[in-house]
Amino acid sequence: MENLNTNNVENNNPKIYVADLAAYNNGYLHSVWIDATEELDAIQDQVNDMLKTSPIDGVAEEWAIHDFECFAGYHVGEYDSFETLHEIALFLEEHGDVASAALSYCSDLDEAREMVEDRYHGCHDSEEEFAAQLYEDCYEIPEHLQYYIDYEKVARDLFINDFISVEGKDHQIHVFSH
Repeated sequence: MENLNTNNVENNNPKIYVADLAAYNNGYLHSVWIDATEELDAIQDQVNDMLKTSPIDGVAEEWAIHDFECFAGYHVGEYDSFETLHEIALFLEEHGDVASAALSYCSDLDEAREMVEDRYHGCHDSEEEFAAQLYEDCYEIPEHLQYYIDYEKVARDLFINDFISVEGKDHQIHVFSH
């Protein structure tokens, strides 16, 4: 396999593996890994350069995405547009684990953006810990009654209709309003 771009494979940015279809259909693996956070022109230039150096003379015009890395819950298709993938990559780069959690929940960039920007309630160790923090922030519970609250049951009720939790790094959860 010829990998024309090795300098960007080592970072954790979202990447796409673009293959030369003429070479692929003739038994060759001629491809390039591309960092999807790069500018759109740079992405297209890398694909064009890969096609120009095809082992199949004169017919290398078509490409397909055959693999991808670090796109969270978004499933990259063979012919997804570079513009869409670039937008998703920048969203992931900007918001990190929160964006990964949102995308793994909904797989739609617009909905994931809305989740992160308008409905995010932070990262917590558990749903119970979130429930306890929410009650502490919203209510003044006398100290002598605090031990009677079953936050496991409170959390169960909160996460039935009002909130969703998505596991992030280190077994923590990201909480979003439903």
